[in-house]
Amino acid sequence: MQSDPGIAYESLCNQLNKLIVQPLNKSAISTVMVIDALDECKDEEPASAILSVLGRFVSEIPKIKIFVTGRPEPRIRAGFRLPLLQDATDVFVLHDVEPCLVNNDIRRFFKHSFVEITQRLSGMDGWPTDEQLDLLCGRAAGLFVYAVATIKFLDHKNNDPRGQLDRLLESPESSVREGRIRLKAKTTLDSLYSSILVEAFGDDDPEDDPKIRSVLGAVVLSANPLSPSSIAALLDFRTADVSLRLSSVHSLLLLRESSDGPVRSFHKSFPDFITDPERCVNQRFRVSPPEYHSELLIGCLELMNRGLQKNMCKLPDGVTNSEVDDLEKRANQYIDDGLRYACRSWHKHLIEMAPSRVLEVEPVLRRFLEGKFIFWLEVLSILGAAREAVDALNAVAERLNVR
Repeated sequence: MQSDPGIAYESLCNQLNKLIVQPLNKSAISTVMVIDALDECKDEEPASAILSVLGRFVSEIPKIKIFVTGRPEPRIRAGFRLPLLQDATDVFVLHDVEPCLVNNDIRRFFKHSFVEITQRLSGMDGWPTDEQLDLLCGRAAGLFVYAVATIKFLDHKNNDPRGQLDRLLESPESSVREGRIRLKAKTTLDSLYSSILVEAFGDDDPEDDPKIRSVLGAVVLSANPLSPSSIAALLDFRTADVSLRLSSVHSLLLLRESSDGPVRSFHKSFPDFITDPERCVNQRFRVSPPEYHSELLIGCLELMNRGLQKNMCKLPDGVTNSEVDDLEKRANQYIDDGLRYACRSWHKHLIEMAPSRVLEVEPVLRRFLEGKFIFWLEVLSILGAAREAVDALNAVAERLNVR
């Protein structure tokens, strides 16, 4: 990649050949390649583009096994049916595993986790009861994500796990919504996620709810994981307020100790839930992607309008980037993560924004293009991402009426 940086913009076919096939052929080492959560790749092809390319080269790589996981979406199923892959592939469907085996594993996980909790706390003998354990295993419905999220919810230093478990089990297990009986898998997760959100944020608070949705929207809709401090900069909130709201739903997220560490959803099922109006029926917490992409877009533009200035990294006059030995150190010192994200990702939110917010976006975008455009290009150049300016301007031309 150092000798050919442009490979990042080449076709998947060339990338696989140069980065995977050729090196493995030269090294001749036995290799296992894991491609996890293939369904989360953005892909518009009728059959998975990655699987299609793998099919072309799989016979040319010696001593390799490729382990691919993903939900059985149509394009993934179609990819595995391609002639080049069909004979080279063994398909293992997790849903075909005997339910009793899965349930026994989930029960074993619950019992092990509860032992760890009770060993750290006093007065926990006989907790949980066998009845409570049976209820939890039943509600998990074969989903480990339910079991793990439940343990994370219960095992929090500021709460009594016994009270938390009682409240969780008191919440309705399933419901009929809008005339439909939901699939068990979705119902049980929806019930858990709803219970955790209500428990975290308490009774309805008209003043605080928009901030809760904004913070959760930034987590589930950002192009790359953002830190609490970066979310605060984009939304013009206090970092302490953002961190407090995120820690309230710690069981749904992967949080770092530092406010500068990126925040991720624990499992993709949470973003799926909170952005689906048919599943997240509590409007207090539902995130409408077009609305909150618009909010993040405006936040990015406002942050760049405030933060961008000439020669951000204080480079000497008349030098090229390659002549500055400490360019990366300067970039880390003068371009914080929030501004870096705004410069590289604002146009991605523009593409997904709500059409009704155009009149609100246009004046902020105009100020950016008229006053900060050159400084923005300079930052992208320093970050090695100058090509992204073309994508951004194309997005503006396609999405807005511009002269």
